[in-house]
Amino acid sequence: MTVQNVGFNADALVPKEMAHKAEAAGVAKAKLGPFRMFALAVLAGAFIALGAIFATTVTTGSTLSFGLSKLLGGLVFCLGLILVIGAGAELFTGNNLIVMAWADGKVTTGQLLRNWLIVYAGNFVGSVATAVMMLFSQQYRFADGALGQNALNIANGKVNLEFGQALVLGVMCNALVCLAVWLCMGARSATDKILAIIFPITAFVAAGFEHSVANMYFIPMGLLIKAGAPVGFWAEIGSTAVAYESLTWGNFFLRNLLPVTIGNIVGGALMVGLVYWFIYLRPTWTGATSMD
Repeated sequence: MTVQNVGFNADALVPKEMAHKAEAAGVAKAKLGPFRMFALAVLAGAFIALGAIFATTVTTGSTLSFGLSKLLGGLVFCLGLILVIGAGAELFTGNNLIVMAWADGKVTTGQLLRNWLIVYAGNFVGSVATAVMMLFSQQYRFADGALGQNALNIANGKVNLEFGQALVLGVMCNALVCLAVWLCMGARSATDKILAIIFPITAFVAAGFEHSVANMYFIPMGLLIKAGAPVGFWAEIGSTAVAYESLTWGNFFLRNLLPVTIGNIVGGALMVGLVYWFIYLRPTWTGATSMD
């Protein structure tokens, strides 16, 4: 006897359906209560930090070529967005897609900015709190301090980017992140969502693009190690805090987080959100059945 799964369509949604789903999701996100929104944002910051911890760990001591090492780091970093999408959380970079609902007049400018500000703050708290926990865990001293040295080098590299360079790297990053979230809108199952996430997220990490929320963990982790690591750690890695003199909170905010955040908004809200709104949701389109 054949058992049929009545009423379930396993096919992915087509882009026009994805656009309407993304718009509805944007409305729901914008109307969340502030405390729930903030709590979900803290979770997202912690989730992305877990992906960053995973990536830092597996790339420590790698003897692979540059490209393969970056590929491996990007692949494991996917954990962060998989947790955000699968477990449910509010991520600033993904929420740039709320502009689709805003452009259609279903979300006000005030609601849009309220969501972005609260979620950004919650992401920061979750990411930095995770970094503080990792400092106290002393996990950075694993592999005779090589893991901590890797974390320091990652953070130091990020704060030494030029402003324009960091901005463009941020644009490219969030175009890929929002494309991953966009693809998830067409998914019918958890497996679909994971597969939709893997390639865009792996690509942005492997290519060295800049993600504001990930950097809320990567750079504070380096800063905390620089300030709080014992003398024994520096002896293990054969270096001193002076070698990381440009790794400061001021450089974190002004030379990385500011340009990367601007770039993320351009890449996610403008290059993905508004483009797909224009293609599929713009009210003046009529009879455009060929786009379905």
